[in-house]
Amino acid sequence: MHESQKVTEASKQLLLEIKNRGHNAYYIRPSKLNGIIDKQGIRFTYVGKEVNIDGGILRNLGFILTTEQLMKRVDVLEEMEKSGINIINKPSSMLLARDKFESLIKLRKHGIPVPETAIVEDPFEAMRLTQEWGEVVIKPVVGSLGLGSVKASDPDIVFRIAKSILSVNQPVYIQKYVKKPDRDIRSFVVGDKVIGTVYRISQGSWKTNVAQGAITQVLAPSKEIIEMSIKATQILGLDYSGIDIVEDIDGGYKILEVNGAPLWKGFMSATSINPAKYIVDHVIEKAKK
Repeated sequence: MHESQKVTEASKQLLLEIKNRGHNAYYIRPSKLNGIIDKQGIRFTYVGKEVNIDGGILRNLGFILTTEQLMKRVDVLEEMEKSGINIINKPSSMLLARDKFESLIKLRKHGIPVPETAIVEDPFEAMRLTQEWGEVVIKPVVGSLGLGSVKASDPDIVFRIAKSILSVNQPVYIQKYVKKPDRDIRSFVVGDKVIGTVYRISQGSWKTNVAQGAITQVLAPSKEIIEMSIKATQILGLDYSGIDIVEDIDGGYKILEVNGAPLWKGFMSATSINPAKYIVDHVIEKAKK
């Protein structure tokens, strides 16, 4: 289930894997899914037809402009799940992973190391945090691929960035910059297994997203990375995830975020591991139970 105007490479691979195992595969947009309460109870339709599926892989909730759209999509998907359709990742877990601040709070409460992070609606507060932390990264609360992330150490610049974000009614998500090598780690978890890990090495930028030009290199993960990755995935109630981990030069690892619908082009080109195979195995296994 995905909402992008064009089908992503990851979604194509998932559809192909389902078909390869002899099952029917459908590409469903959450915006076009409907929940209907009638005399029979609750039923679901998609472009006028009854939805009759055993399981689904939720890739995102689609482009959302209003709280009402979000509520409708989550309500329908959660009711589908309650009706016995196995959906991975669960709508509630996807929502949690998508909310960067709430997911970091949950990880922190369970003893997972995360960077110092704040969410504010006051440019003076953003400025004060920059003075306290020295160097900060301001990110979209919801977003991916490293788009819209800004690093700054000048409190006046942070003040201006915060004001522009607040002017479009968005809160300011601000994180103390973790001093690290020119790389981070992407760990890929499916079920209770780490299927692979890669370094994402930046090319002349502080950002280590593959979409921003970083290159990937296979990494043999330490026991600590494996345990941290599996624990973080379980804490957020996810069936599969892509976890961004940084090596703090002051010691230890920190989780920057957990992605509930990771892309895997860079990961796959470095490792030759296709996560779609593992994800489809996992959803079929769950649908059988």
